[in-house]
Amino acid sequence: HECSGDHDLQVPQLSTQAWIRSLNFSIGDDWRAWHLDGQAAGFTITYANNLTFATVKGGGHTAPEYQPEECFAMAQRWLDNKPL
Repeated sequence: HECSGDHDLQVPQLSTQAWIRSLNFSIGDDWRAWHLDGQAAGFTITYANNLTFATVKGGGHTAPEYQPEECFAMAQRWLDNKPL
């Protein structure tokens, strides 16, 4: 699993997306918003090999520092094997 804050200026999410696209994995679940408490918390895409890329809305380079609730929810869902 890979996560990027959408306000990260050190490792922009577009760079991470380009790197993942270069791997040529098939898309399993195309881009969609993921939610926390009824609000969009970011966006996610899943690939056929079970790689998931997610963004955290308002997150910077250290996304948990900027958006701790959203990052905790994302980690908890991953540990519980639940989708975003």
